[in-house]
Amino acid sequence: MTFDLPSVGLPELGPFGGDDAPDCDCSASFHEPVGTGVDDRVVLAIDADGCAGAGDLASSPACRATVVRALTDRDADVVRTRHGGRERSYAGRSVALLVAAGRFREQVRFHEERLADRVARDPLGAAREAAGRAGPSSRIAAETGLDALAAAAVDEASALRAHAGPTVAAARVAADPPADATLVDRWEVRTDATVRLYEGSGPLRTYHLTPPSASLDADALATLAAARDGLLADPAGGDRAPGRAVRAVATDADPVPELAAALRRHTRGFGVLEHVFADDRVSDATLTAPVAENPLRVVVDGERCATNVRLPPEGAATLASRLRRTSGRGFSRASPTLDATIGTESGTVRVAATTAPASDGLSFTFRRGDPESWTLARLVDAGTLTPAAAGLLSVAVERGVSGLVAGGRGAGKTTALGSLLWELSPSTRAILVEDTPELPADALASADRDVQRLRVGGGAELSPSEAVRTALRLGGGALVVGEVRGEEAAALYEAMRVGAAGETVLGTIHGEDPAAVRERVVTDLGVSASSFATTDLVVVLDDHRLHTVAEVVDHGGDTAFEPLFERTGNGLAATGRIDRGESRLVDGLASPEGSYATVRDAIDRRTERIRAAVEAGRIEPERSGAGRSEATSTGRT
Repeated sequence: MTFDLPSVGLPELGPFGGDDAPDCDCSASFHEPVGTGVDDRVVLAIDADGCAGAGDLASSPACRATVVRALTDRDADVVRTRHGGRERSYAGRSVALLVAAGRFREQVRFHEERLADRVARDPLGAAREAAGRAGPSSRIAAETGLDALAAAAVDEASALRAHAGPTVAAARVAADPPADATLVDRWEVRTDATVRLYEGSGPLRTYHLTPPSASLDADALATLAAARDGLLADPAGGDRAPGRAVRAVATDADPVPELAAALRRHTRGFGVLEHVFADDRVSDATLTAPVAENPLRVVVDGERCATNVRLPPEGAATLASRLRRTSGRGFSRASPTLDATIGTESGTVRVAATTAPASDGLSFTFRRGDPESWTLARLVDAGTLTPAAAGLLSVAVERGVSGLVAGGRGAGKTTALGSLLWELSPSTRAILVEDTPELPADALASADRDVQRLRVGGGAELSPSEAVRTALRLGGGALVVGEVRGEEAAALYEAMRVGAAGETVLGTIHGEDPAAVRERVVTDLGVSASSFATTDLVVVLDDHRLHTVAEVVDHGGDTAFEPLFERTGNGLAATGRIDRGESRLVDGLASPEGSYATVRDAIDRRTERIRAAVEAGRIEPERSGAGRSEATSTGRT
């Protein structure tokens, strides 16, 4: 991702001379970027090209003096230095220290020019000197906040911690780990990024990401920046354009493949977020409004962590623009929420975004998902459910069950529903009704399945209820509703009531147990109790683990739930209802020529085949799935 946003500029200040900065060739200017959704934000931009200090404020006293001198006359919300294709961004406590040094310098030089000169190059040393005195310098240090900020700092490296990245990137990444942090884990992701997990004094662990671009030297970064300019002017475009742009400006010494990958990632993909999305240990990522004040946070193995990644307002605005283009949906003050699925290097990711007036500026929540590769066998392998439960669900779906997959937010409902679609008979046509494409329609079609998706919401022509009714008119087949949450519920239950021509009817719904599902359907969504009684099965997940498989028993229009599998202290276990011959579901799955015993035998055989597939590592869609050579019928009794 790149950003070239208009700004309101002030005259360039030029290099700051003087005895205390003879070796700094930086030039400084203030800008107020517009189009970012953040008002009155002032950026002090430092052009460090040609400067020996390279704009590194932690290591170069001369560059530090240039910045503090500029801040003597005006405050800034962020300081950015650019050198050789790399940008360093100083925000939070780092910019607060620099601003405090500028304010201190403005006031103290009336009393003492020497201390004013020192604070420009050495804010920490000047603060300690002022604090040890009586008189105006000590008072000014306290009033400007310089003494408190300096007291909390160990050295310049920790006090002036920068988030850096190539100028072609939107996000900025801190290279140094948190102060006093302890390394607890380290791993690589498939994009060649390195992740280190640190534990410190704060409430959250730190997910410390080192992208491959961090190893690029100044010459390579300059080549990358030039390639970005060439890419923008490329009339041919296409997927090969990033590589073509790099080769047009690269030298023999440049790492061309790495530069092409970086350029593609930052201009065609989602930049540094691609590395996060590629990490199988990360399930969710959030950027909370206001983005200028919050780092990216991720959920790693179920634990929320802070990160060393920040997205400045300009980068957030660019991300929002890209989401509008890729989703084809409006996202602005007039339409301040967005729910979409995006394609990344590593699979699909669902994103929910908000902006003003719905939130305090732009915010994003990402949830990794790859429903195309999830099967019942893979869920068994991941510990979500047991082979026995998978065998039951496989046979039930293949033979025409009407069921709901329930759970709370992030419980894994869509993943589970996507895995069930692979259990439909290959001859079954499936109609998928979704507002946000998440179910594996493309993968199923690639496996020669007859699948059609009906898009609803987000400006689509069909309403959810119209889409369900349209699906019924499109002919016999399985009907799948991505999420049952509104007016489509009545139409869906009409489909369940008539049996949808004897085919499978599935959907997901929010609810933490079967009783909560019934309450939501009947009370909240207005479906009659007698219609709800046509539900055969309710599957409940909690934190990506199957919690309950319950059949719905109709007692003259009143419903009860009988668990077939439920999670105990020893894991997911069968209740014995099927083996005792008491299951209404199993009895209903029998064909006119079959019996309860034949269905139970089919479930046992399916269980063993799924167990064998898991043991052999055959968990992908093309190779898993139940034994379709079994003579089964989708007819219902």
